[in-house]
Amino acid sequence: MSTLTNKRILLGVTGGIAAYKSAEVLRRLQDQGADVRVVMTRAATEFITPLTLQALSGHPVHLDLLDTETESVMGHIELARWADLILIAPASANFMARLAQGHGDDLLTTICLAALGPIAVAPAMNQGMWANAATQENVTALEQQGIKLFGPDQGLQACGETGLGRLLDIEGIVDLTAGLFATGLLTGKKVLITAGPTQEAIDPVRYISNHSSGKQGYSLAAAAIDAGAEVVLISGPTSLEPPDRVKIRRVISADDMQRAVMSEIAECDIFIGVAAVADFKPVQSVDQKIKKGEAPSNQVMRIDLIENPDIIAGVAQLDSRPFTVGFAAETENVVTYARRKLEKKNLDMVIANDVSDQSIGFNSDENRITVIWRGDPDNEIQLPVASKRNIAARIIELIAEKLPA
Repeated sequence: MSTLTNKRILLGVTGGIAAYKSAEVLRRLQDQGADVRVVMTRAATEFITPLTLQALSGHPVHLDLLDTETESVMGHIELARWADLILIAPASANFMARLAQGHGDDLLTTICLAALGPIAVAPAMNQGMWANAATQENVTALEQQGIKLFGPDQGLQACGETGLGRLLDIEGIVDLTAGLFATGLLTGKKVLITAGPTQEAIDPVRYISNHSSGKQGYSLAAAAIDAGAEVVLISGPTSLEPPDRVKIRRVISADDMQRAVMSEIAECDIFIGVAAVADFKPVQSVDQKIKKGEAPSNQVMRIDLIENPDIIAGVAQLDSRPFTVGFAAETENVVTYARRKLEKKNLDMVIANDVSDQSIGFNSDENRITVIWRGDPDNEIQLPVASKRNIAARIIELIAEKLPA
């Protein structure tokens, strides 16, 4: 089973003889289902050509910080937001020193400075360089910054010497990469998630719906799986492929979604209502297509609407309810309305996002949110713009943190 399916990994390649192994690292990550983009330092291009990694990845290789073409398409900030993980393999002693000191004088170091997700480095250098006191101080600094180290390994090196400093074997790098996503925070928990829109039929060919893509809900399902949970995803109509190891139940209308939720909720520890459920539905859905000629004069048609069931409020009112998380997709007064929803619907946590901003709206691959929860005077945290996958991972971390023992 692919353990990195749909994960976005930015592979950084720095200068050193082990740079040729980055091609195999890339391929193995892809074999595990990852979407990989490549950033190379100029020194790395002396050991392996960008064309090789471009051909293998299927995407342009990024080289320069001040490349006008790069900046107009996907600059360093966009690359940092895009990535679920930044993996530098191989990482030279020089690059590790610059990273430890917070340099931002080339594309790869700048991306690392702007990154919101995890960073991992796989060192590769001469054994003497690895053992040097300055390198070890940099290693300590990187670990204190939360950067993960993969290796190095011990053995015969290109220079003919033997010792610690070789690039970790590629299988080990890939396994450790997958392990960064498997947090275990929700091991033993069952999580029920709703995602996507609902469609409320007017007649057999028309319906009322909204612009929800389901991307944030599907990302949360993947993040919950990575956290070790058993996940049931109840999805309205979307074009997305469900994450591996998720039980998927597909529904159309709000009534369908409510029935599916209530049939699963009894055994759940956590309920996350991400779906953009239509607030209203037609009082009556007719069996045959409505014709223009049958409409009232002046082609004005009246459709009487009635409120749909409030699924998340119904879950929150259960006697033995799960930890209940709602989403507040607003276009104004976002945090104010989210706080009202938290209280009115008796939620444990609410995630507020501004869907009027097209750069982070329904169909975007990125999001920016505010998380609000109960029982804490400092009960609000803002998460800046990041990929929906990174946002989902952070939400799962916060849920695990606030979940009663």
